[in-house]
Amino acid sequence: MSFIKLWIAILLLCATNIIGQEVENTKALKINQFGIYDTDLLPASFHKKNREKLRSFMPNNSVAVFFSSPVKNRSNDVDFQYHQDPNFYYLTGLREPHSILILLKTPVDINGEQTNEVLFVQPKDESKEIWTGKRIGKIGAELLLEVETALDNTTFNAIDFNFEEFDQVFHFPLATDIKDNPFDKSDLNNLCLQFGAKLSKTEPDKINQSKPFEWLNRLREIKTEEELVLMRKAIAITCEAQIELIKALEPNMTEFQSEAIIEYIFKSNGAEYPGFPSILGSGENSCVLHYNTNRKTMTGDNLLVSDVGAEYHGYTADVTRTIPVNGTFSQEQKIIYDIVLKAQEAGIKKCKEGNSFWDPNIAATSVVSQELQKLGIIKSPIGVRKYFMHGTSHYLGLDVHDVGTYLPLKVNSVITVEPGIYIPEGSPCDKKWWNIGVRIEDDVLITSDKPEVLSDCIPKTTNEIEKLMKEPSVFNRKNK
Repeated sequence: MSFIKLWIAILLLCATNIIGQEVENTKALKINQFGIYDTDLLPASFHKKNREKLRSFMPNNSVAVFFSSPVKNRSNDVDFQYHQDPNFYYLTGLREPHSILILLKTPVDINGEQTNEVLFVQPKDESKEIWTGKRIGKIGAELLLEVETALDNTTFNAIDFNFEEFDQVFHFPLATDIKDNPFDKSDLNNLCLQFGAKLSKTEPDKINQSKPFEWLNRLREIKTEEELVLMRKAIAITCEAQIELIKALEPNMTEFQSEAIIEYIFKSNGAEYPGFPSILGSGENSCVLHYNTNRKTMTGDNLLVSDVGAEYHGYTADVTRTIPVNGTFSQEQKIIYDIVLKAQEAGIKKCKEGNSFWDPNIAATSVVSQELQKLGIIKSPIGVRKYFMHGTSHYLGLDVHDVGTYLPLKVNSVITVEPGIYIPEGSPCDKKWWNIGVRIEDDVLITSDKPEVLSDCIPKTTNEIEKLMKEPSVFNRKNK
């Protein structure tokens, strides 16, 4: 290549990079105008495909209606931070309240246009946005969410939309815990009332509230590559938090201080929320399955059950580790812990395509039952449910207890494997076992080959945990 040609190639490359960067900057600027700052959200094409898939389930001459999640009131005039209904988010990508999605099997005329989907959203309103943040409005909904038709929710009541003309109308049961804003005639409460009035003349046998559950359970059970990227991110954040807690844990810390470490790591890595109230239960609280008061001061002989999960862009992790507060498992704690670990390993081996959803539970329960009988803690197999009273697995995704079909395991579904043993004080066994609660939980991706444990970056054996606890942490109040 000549010198001149080389320089021309370099200049063209630089120009291409500059133009590409300008396009990205312009795109980011447009998104920022709507109050959206994350650059790794699910693309609009993902939600559009989901609408198309759901529409393929619908019979001819039918319509499906979906509502956003209600705003939840905390107390007086303070609401909880808003969290979108997972099904609504799955179909739209919208994270704002007071909205309706209407999906049609075939296009109909709405406002003089033929369309097969309409998303009703909050209108742009500077006087309200200065209090609660920017809204995307109907222009943003069409531009960013790529819905075919978007309209202000203030127009829903006036739209001439006759549900009687359809052979079937599908919708979830309407929420009953909706806060009514007397100053907003288009809030979710009023939208539901308006929908009810529009639906009132439709024959009852045309209305179906069960099929939407069936359809979305089927769709959401199988994760796309785009979803798995976000799930891996949520799980990686959770793993980092658990590792940091293991290193930082020491006697006389409070449960809420351990929670603070976990949730600091969540937030510092961009997670919007915990996927569920963080469970940090020590001592007697390790035997309370969904304990989340997190106020106890931990003593050296306590075990701490840390059951936590970061939520990243809607997708949550769910990972549990059980940690000795003083850095060393007692003999009894180690015995119970190793049984749970053995049970979990047996459960994970059953996480294979085509196996029953319940196979991991059967395998894990069998191990726990046999081992507790050997120790004399239970007398017969039926006694296992006294100390292991929950299932071993649940689906994971947009909900921590995600939806699914519970049919044989499928490739690209994600489930947890989380056996446990909980022996509260007063149990009918030797006192040396009292107040030992152990749960070990990992998030497992079903593949066409062996299962992939997405959260295996956190140590699990007693020796590995004790070794990690000797390492320093930025949260330690004293040097180890």
